[in-house]
Amino acid sequence: MLSYFALGLSMGLSAGVSPGPLLALLVTASLRSGLSGGLRVALAPLVTDVPIITLAVLVAGYLTPDALRWVGTVGAAVVVWLGIETLRAARHAQLPRATGEPADPQRELWRGVVVNLLNPHPYLFWATIGAPALVKGWRESPWHAAAFVVAFYALLLGSKVAMAWLVSRQAGALSLIWYRRVLLVCGLLLFGMAALLLWQMWGAA
Repeated sequence: MLSYFALGLSMGLSAGVSPGPLLALLVTASLRSGLSGGLRVALAPLVTDVPIITLAVLVAGYLTPDALRWVGTVGAAVVVWLGIETLRAARHAQLPRATGEPADPQRELWRGVVVNLLNPHPYLFWATIGAPALVKGWRESPWHAAAFVVAFYALLLGSKVAMAWLVSRQAGALSLIWYRRVLLVCGLLLFGMAALLLWQMWGAA
């Protein structure tokens, strides 16, 4: 059981801190909507990953490279849309402490859900690493599979929650001009993540 627990911890931490569209969105949401918005993005995998895991377990090996490329392309388009939205918001954004309330943090959850559903990385992980480990562990003992899943999500969600907390704390110390500049950088970062997704999907085609 310890080997599955250790594998889950290492994979969860790696997934939690690795650069990607969800992490970029988490930083943006933490700045735009405070800790409440950042936490909602951090918890998006709890909403999306049940169908992703189910899909990976059921159809692992059946998803063609072309299908995966198009999923990634749609995901990149969504990330571009989020980048445009962030750049527009940066022009007239107000500091969270100045507005007195978060900027609709509930929307951040659904942004995170859409980005994670259309991000090919979770599918790739569960199809190539997660699902095989989960099935193998289950065949040995349900406790092994449970140890892997619990450890994975403890580190995946824990690292993202910690990131949201750190970013939201720093946002409170920012001046308005630097707050808008950071949002601008986040918007550009989302464009970069979209370009990276497209390169990963089509660069080797």
